[in-house]
Amino acid sequence: MNKTLFGFTVLISGICFSQQIKFEEYDLPNGLHVILHQDNTAPVVTTGVMYHVGSKDEIKGRSGFAHFFEHLLFEGTPNIKRGEWSKIVAANGGRNNANTTQDRTYYYETFPSNSEQLGLWMEAERMRHAVINQIGVDTQREAVKEEKRMRMDNAPYGGISYNTAVNPHVFNKHPYNGSFIGSMEDLNAAQLDEFLAFYKKYYIPNNATLVVAGDIKPEQTKKWIELYYGGIPKGMVTSKEFPKEDPIVQEKEVTEIDQNIQLPAYVFAYRVPGNKEKDAYTLDMLSSYLSDGKSSVLKYKLIDQDKKALDVGILNTTMEDYGVFRIHAIPMGQTTRQTLQADIDEEIKKLQTTLITQEDYQKLQNIFENQFVNQNSSVEGIAASLATNHVLMGNTNLINKGIDIYRSITRQDLQNAAKKYLNSNQRVIINYVPEKK
Repeated sequence: MNKTLFGFTVLISGICFSQQIKFEEYDLPNGLHVILHQDNTAPVVTTGVMYHVGSKDEIKGRSGFAHFFEHLLFEGTPNIKRGEWSKIVAANGGRNNANTTQDRTYYYETFPSNSEQLGLWMEAERMRHAVINQIGVDTQREAVKEEKRMRMDNAPYGGISYNTAVNPHVFNKHPYNGSFIGSMEDLNAAQLDEFLAFYKKYYIPNNATLVVAGDIKPEQTKKWIELYYGGIPKGMVTSKEFPKEDPIVQEKEVTEIDQNIQLPAYVFAYRVPGNKEKDAYTLDMLSSYLSDGKSSVLKYKLIDQDKKALDVGILNTTMEDYGVFRIHAIPMGQTTRQTLQADIDEEIKKLQTTLITQEDYQKLQNIFENQFVNQNSSVEGIAASLATNHVLMGNTNLINKGIDIYRSITRQDLQNAAKKYLNSNQRVIINYVPEKK
């Protein structure tokens, strides 16, 4: 087995910050990638498994499968009775959860370290032989539909919050144009054999990464991993070739209706590079500069100074193949979209023609240094970062080196990214308006 051992000391603002994220990684013969991080400072262990399957892997007409499995795979196994999963975790002093994106699905448990073996066994049970039957499908179908109603259908601005009113207009070919939670029609139409086929196709060891982080003894952990996972047969990994998008070269305007709102919102969405590109990091910094915090450029100008907007936000959503740089604004009073659009364009033009100040640049660097430290301040955060960096970024050691990419971004890089990606002919304008009474 090939393995690599990394350990780095992170320098924060020129001061040696004693945060060493040491890890070891290797592959089992069945293709399961294993990442171990030992931290014996607290008696806690997180066991997580990230499967390289998300909503973009779903076939047309069967949207929502990846997210559905986030629910379905807590139904149990031949050795864990239905409804007992979370009870077992809680009875042993632990907590568990799962989450899904367009690109991956992640399950984890965090236990006192004396229950590490239990966490490893439970995730192996999920991978080896999760029970998928009609009663479980029917139960979780209703749970997912209710979640969709609460989070999207009946939530004010839900189409913006979850991009269901944005991505379909930004992506024409790539499956990022769908909703990760799926449609009611697709969820109702799906049959049991389709769920079984999805599990067999994607929930295989060579499409998964197992991470164990915290108070562990690595040699013992490896023995348990071999015992529980070594005998799970590998499957056939599905190709990740998806349609490529043509560049957006002409501004497009669309309208979306939300029956749950009284005030409109206006969204300006740009398609940008995926998360492996340095420009994705640069756009993160531009997003922060424009909208994070009360002192940010757009928030200060439109909300505090000119009182033209009730809310302004910018989100650079980075995904594996592409990203979406999204600006939204909710107007104050009689402020028109054209007025907000002109002010937003003015600030973008400044970014394209003038370097930000050295003071603002240093603030950005400090923000991202702080974010880096915070996301790796717990074993749960470290486990998730290790898995994400391996599965989606192709480089586990970005948990240590990712901050260096942000540090390497110059003021000129910020200007160049604004000039390259944030032009009016490269965007989609979404008028997100109330339903007419």
